[in-house]
Amino acid sequence: MDHDHHHDIQHDNNDDDNDALAGLSSTPPHRKVHSYSHQLIPENNNKKRNARRKHSLEDVIPNISSEDFLESSDDNNEDVPIASGGSPSINEQDSSSGPDESVNVNVNAGQRLDQMLCIDGGPDELREFQPLPEFIGNGGGAGIFKVPIRAAVHPGRPTCLELRPHPLRETQVGKFLRNIACTKTQLWAGMECGVRMWKIEDAYELGNRLGGRIRRGDEDAAPFNESVTTSPTTFLMVDHGNKLVWSGHKDGKIRSWKMNHAFDDKEQFKEGLSWNAHKGPVNSIIMSSYGDMWSGSDNGVIKIWPWESIEKSLSLSPEEKHMAALLVERSFIDLRNQVTVNGACRISSSDIKCLISDHVRAKVWCAQPLSFSLWDGRSKELLKVFSVEGQIENRVDMGQNQTGSDQPAEDEMKVKFVSTSKKEKSGGFLQRSRNAIMGAADAVRRVATKGAGAFVDDAKRTEALILSPDGMIWSGSANGMLVQWDSNGTRLRDITYHPCAVQCFTTHGTRIYIGYASGIIQVMDLEGILIAGWVAHSSPVIKMAVGGSYIFSLATHGGIRGWNVTSPGPIDGILRTELAAKERIYARRDSFRIMMGTWNVGQGKPMMESLKLWLGSVSSDIGIIVVGLQEVDMGAGFLAMSAAKETVGLEGSAAGNLWLDAIGRALDERAIFERMGSRQLAGLLIGLWVRKTLRTHVGDVDAGAVPCGFGRAIGNKGGVGLRIRVYDRIICFVNCHLAAHLEAVNRRNADFDHIYRNLVFSRSLNLLNNAAAGVSTAVQMLKGQNVPSVNFEEPRPELGDADMVIFIGDFNYRLFGITYDEARDFVSQRCFDWLRERDQLRAEMKAGKVFQGMREAIIRFPPTYKFERGRPGLGGYDSREKKRIPAWCDRVIYRDNRAEAVAECSLDCPLVAAIYLYEAVMEVCESDHKPVRCKLHVQIAHVDRSVRRQGFGEIMKYNEKIKAILDELRHVPETNVSTDSVFLQNQDTTVVKITNKSANDKIVYKIVCEGQTTIKDDGDATDYRPRGAYGLPRWLEVTPAAGLVKPDSFVEVSIHHEEFHTLEDLVDGIPQNWWCEDTRDKEVILLVMIEGSCTSETTIHKIRVRHCFSAKAIGTVRIESKSNGSRKNG
Repeated sequence: MDHDHHHDIQHDNNDDDNDALAGLSSTPPHRKVHSYSHQLIPENNNKKRNARRKHSLEDVIPNISSEDFLESSDDNNEDVPIASGGSPSINEQDSSSGPDESVNVNVNAGQRLDQMLCIDGGPDELREFQPLPEFIGNGGGAGIFKVPIRAAVHPGRPTCLELRPHPLRETQVGKFLRNIACTKTQLWAGMECGVRMWKIEDAYELGNRLGGRIRRGDEDAAPFNESVTTSPTTFLMVDHGNKLVWSGHKDGKIRSWKMNHAFDDKEQFKEGLSWNAHKGPVNSIIMSSYGDMWSGSDNGVIKIWPWESIEKSLSLSPEEKHMAALLVERSFIDLRNQVTVNGACRISSSDIKCLISDHVRAKVWCAQPLSFSLWDGRSKELLKVFSVEGQIENRVDMGQNQTGSDQPAEDEMKVKFVSTSKKEKSGGFLQRSRNAIMGAADAVRRVATKGAGAFVDDAKRTEALILSPDGMIWSGSANGMLVQWDSNGTRLRDITYHPCAVQCFTTHGTRIYIGYASGIIQVMDLEGILIAGWVAHSSPVIKMAVGGSYIFSLATHGGIRGWNVTSPGPIDGILRTELAAKERIYARRDSFRIMMGTWNVGQGKPMMESLKLWLGSVSSDIGIIVVGLQEVDMGAGFLAMSAAKETVGLEGSAAGNLWLDAIGRALDERAIFERMGSRQLAGLLIGLWVRKTLRTHVGDVDAGAVPCGFGRAIGNKGGVGLRIRVYDRIICFVNCHLAAHLEAVNRRNADFDHIYRNLVFSRSLNLLNNAAAGVSTAVQMLKGQNVPSVNFEEPRPELGDADMVIFIGDFNYRLFGITYDEARDFVSQRCFDWLRERDQLRAEMKAGKVFQGMREAIIRFPPTYKFERGRPGLGGYDSREKKRIPAWCDRVIYRDNRAEAVAECSLDCPLVAAIYLYEAVMEVCESDHKPVRCKLHVQIAHVDRSVRRQGFGEIMKYNEKIKAILDELRHVPETNVSTDSVFLQNQDTTVVKITNKSANDKIVYKIVCEGQTTIKDDGDATDYRPRGAYGLPRWLEVTPAAGLVKPDSFVEVSIHHEEFHTLEDLVDGIPQNWWCEDTRDKEVILLVMIEGSCTSETTIHKIRVRHCFSAKAIGTVRIESKSNGSRKNG
């Protein structure tokens, strides 16, 4: 609550508010004549009270049924408390007298006044566990206020294999997973300190429990092997031909890892060949159709590493590791230098986003944020440079200096602040304060608007690129747009199915999978028609890969999930039913206690005695403590600077830090509790402390803020929130300061609605363990965007998706239809039942206009506003000229998972809470408000994800229906290849026909080279050696080398010999000598790999291609730096 001058600033005579107020008014009940200034003094007696019992987290806490603490909100507004166990029912009037009854109170002289005025349900031992009756607001059964659906198995998405369940972010410091790549039998993951490898056959095994060798965060992950420590891994690529996985790293190195390494669970595996490839990070690696490695880095740098050098280095012994690295390092070809003439480069200097190899036409695509470059994979010529709009670029802009454009905006802000402060002192202090705040907000808005102009094209930037099986290229943009290109770089069309940024692609059969920053995965066919979509993760999907019969997805939080290649399909329904039946095997339940405290401190300073009285004295049984303060700092100048700081992502103040530190000392922060996060918005401050014994189960702390004052721009009113994950359930805490004044009921309702709808959580600067930030999970989810053929969940605010939401703060709702004297009299008589009938908040909740569907314990303590500072007890109510009517401004209201009034804790209703303490601390008198505290007993049902994964595996292995479906997936349509041997002489061409004999299913084919050998004098061919990723030899062209064959159709593939006079010997990119043409006969084995449109198996046809050298007269030829014989294929 603001001081009087702040109230005047906020004053707004709203006709709607007055009308609503008039509608709420009613005649107060008959009151007993009593002096309003009389302070109730407890009488001495000899009754001995039982000592207060202390509890810790280790104590056994009895189960509390939700039936024990129900109060419905019906039309009669009657409180319906339910008895717990055999205890007598608690009636609302137990601690208050009727209107005509006298008051007779007998308490111990040492008892606190606010304890005496609270409900007395019996001895302290019983009262400590006695759930308090609750009032439930109406309107919570529909729309954004509807309780989120929970189940043992998620009903809104395909049933998945949780290879690595979502780890708490705080456990991932220095080891976040950033990318994945798959083989048929392995999944590799790149992390910030090395790489990991999972065997897919072990994916269903139990994880390692906490306390073993496995680090925190991996307790429930399937068993894996881990490498020695390296620089952060930025990219992974699989080389099936040489059984290697190549990794790019932040330090610029490229490393190789053997797939067939003898992995030992007790030892970390080591890298093979490695070399310094770039000065900056390695952003992308691919193998071209001819087996050469291409890598991209920052500033538009693209390098080629010829396979001959890599192959030679791989053949060296471990003792020759340094020589092997040097051999590769000196062999690179710098493509940027090759296309730079007189200092002007044809390609952009922006960072390389991704590279892909077009195996259909033997080309290489390079994607930068706003442009593409297209290269010939054989000759390494630059074919084309074009923009994301498809326009050909003949030159590259040198870049614009944005500093000049930003400076005027900054100057304008400074001038605005100065001019505002130098205005004539007319209109009084309040008007000048308002002008200063509005002027600062306007300047901040102008700066933000002008600064945003420099990033107009950001929404168009390319984020991902993929080659589809039919030879088309698809790119994904930051605005969610999907663009289709042909193999020549011609833009064909664009479509948008979801407005969030595209993060990654992968393909399987005739399906294209798209991962979004919202956590959604979509599936579309090769025509771009959307097939399905679902919310796969709670944070951005940053990488996908196909392994075995799964599409694996990696989220920014480090969780890896596997989706069956048929999903969504019949397997999902079988798994969902079978897993739900096994719920008792993997369901777990835990309980803990939360204490919330709220206090409008009125710009006061923290006093340790008051903080201990308010928080420290009652925290012995508490696992989580959340404190919300209002008016920590106020004043026009501070509010203006706070708004400016928020615009650039800064927050906090000296006064806020002083309060946080003082509260920490009162809670014995270092020994017992750990501060996990805080957030400040102007005068609003929220802080979170967790008991160290509970700390391992709490994490993923995010923060958010929503201003509601002065055009929704200034934080004198608004809300700040913290979101945490506890036992894999989401709890949100929101500290609010709503609009002031008796008549502003509608404004308060609107403030709540604005906060509820717009609070978005992100990593706060004040959250501890900043090193664990990783990638923010605070993406404003647009899960409900409906797209054709896909039924996503209804759009919901982030608060609406939480398992529990707790609002604390100075809500500013007042007592209506009652005078100051009447209110004081009712308080002195403890007639809180009458006062509750005059509570604006209770009336608005009953009408379903605010805090829809939420719960509050029945108030049994005196109104907490407004008091004279320094005057304790009930005699301290403000009696000055304005005589503010006492009111319950400071409240605690919550919602858990209960969709009905009564529900048991289960995986369908995983979080059930009960309030067992709700009181004000009347002795604290440093502010015009009294601090309030509330204790919740929380039961959480959660899943043992390791056990459930094991059950998932048993169903996949032994369920007969699933086995039958998987057997069908192994069927590859019958295919005929016209020949198994080809003989070529110079410039010869042979056509091979691939026929799909299936009448229903399409086939996807890809032609690779298993290896090449030189024909011996006796005509034998042995020792076939593969190039990188089964690349073709440079003398052979296969077109198209990949594609799609429709049912009962065929495709003709051209196999052509092309002259190519051996590679230059390069040192640091400079030709050193020339070699003679290899005149020996050669033979390769081509593999025609056939898959169905959605099969998990591959059939292979082999074709032997022998080149017989006949042009002996060619002799020794001086080699051109670029081959002139390279034939361009479309």
